[in-house]
Amino acid sequence: MDDSRDDADADASPESSAGRPPTLTEARERDADDPLATLRERFFVPDGELYMDGNSLGLCAADAAAALEEAVEQWQTLAIRGWTDADPDWFTYGERLGDRLAGLVGADPAEVVVGNSTTVNIHTLVGTFYDPDRGAEILVNDLDFPTDHYAIRAQLRQAGRDPEEALRVVESRDGRTVDEDDIVAAIDDDVGMVFMPSVLYRSGQLLDVERITEAAHDAGALAGFDLAHSVGVVPHRLSDVGVDFAVWCHYKYLNAGPGAPAGLYVNERHFGVTPALAGWWGHEKETQFEMRHTYTPAPSAGAFQIGTPPILAAAPLDGALNVTEDAGIEALREKSVALTDFLVALVDDRLPDCEVGTPREAARRGGHVAVEHPEAYRISEALKARGVVVDFRTPNVVRVCPSPYYVGFEDVYRVVEHLEAILDDREYERFETRGGGVT
Repeated sequence: MDDSRDDADADASPESSAGRPPTLTEARERDADDPLATLRERFFVPDGELYMDGNSLGLCAADAAAALEEAVEQWQTLAIRGWTDADPDWFTYGERLGDRLAGLVGADPAEVVVGNSTTVNIHTLVGTFYDPDRGAEILVNDLDFPTDHYAIRAQLRQAGRDPEEALRVVESRDGRTVDEDDIVAAIDDDVGMVFMPSVLYRSGQLLDVERITEAAHDAGALAGFDLAHSVGVVPHRLSDVGVDFAVWCHYKYLNAGPGAPAGLYVNERHFGVTPALAGWWGHEKETQFEMRHTYTPAPSAGAFQIGTPPILAAAPLDGALNVTEDAGIEALREKSVALTDFLVALVDDRLPDCEVGTPREAARRGGHVAVEHPEAYRISEALKARGVVVDFRTPNVVRVCPSPYYVGFEDVYRVVEHLEAILDDREYERFETRGGGVT
């Protein structure tokens, strides 16, 4: 069983509770009974919009804005004294945020820290733990987010290895998902590290972190994960299942704002190792200001901090975590599963020209749903013109994310209504085909 799955998820079905197609009345009833419905009041939700892009950038919470204002006030009133006299002090900001995040990923507080960016954290963790003597190859999959491959290839080159030979790629059978049997079968004595996402960014497939970790360890390899599309919406048990290291961002489900500093996890059995990208902020705190030229790593995940933490960028996370903690990660997961079940059932019932590219079993699904159509790009543009904020991913995916923090069942119903109208009237034909640019 995946570290982020539970028995309740395994039996969930993408149909309404009565086995009938979902209705607007049912949506309203479920919203009325939703114990997390009031969370929406704690966010700045754009007027007149249906925001379904929280897996890419979460909305701003009032608590996040207040925490940023407080940090600015501390800067104004304390200046440099903020490093020691602010409440809480800035000097241990990354470690303290790591303490708060530890429960969301199932780790000891010392195993988690906030710092750097996701890509930088991949560089430093892969660069630190890749050992060709353990196994010359790193195992990834062909549906990974590109930055994972960029960073791993760069670290292989740094180690004097040809990425074309040392990067082993598990191929998808259907272009949507990765068969976990294929991942496990690909782990042999030549593989020294497995690096996988917890959730595939296009399709929303949730991988079995526990199974992959066990298979890696059985072969003598290390197991690392990119949790960018699961942290804050899927519970994890990283320490219990023995994951070696993990990275993630905070601007998606954790609603910490664009460019928020990232997070990382390092299992305590690896404490004391010198990071590949050692920096002053990762030095042990007790002697950091002795300004020694010899690096002494912090005896925790804090060793993997590189530069001074950007307090003004990190402060919104401090506030946004109030919402997550008040709701509880298990309750957020339960609502997320219910919302995506509801969405899948509505797509099946009302959008015959679309396919669901996300696994239907709740235990294999993250927090978003891939709605597939050959005209997905123009459909996504038509949705945006109607005030429905989604995103497009090549080649044919409209990603719809009903974030459990601020999206309700009626919102999901209305989104599918818009999709149905766009398809029935061929409204998407008014928009140009995709030319290029960032997707």
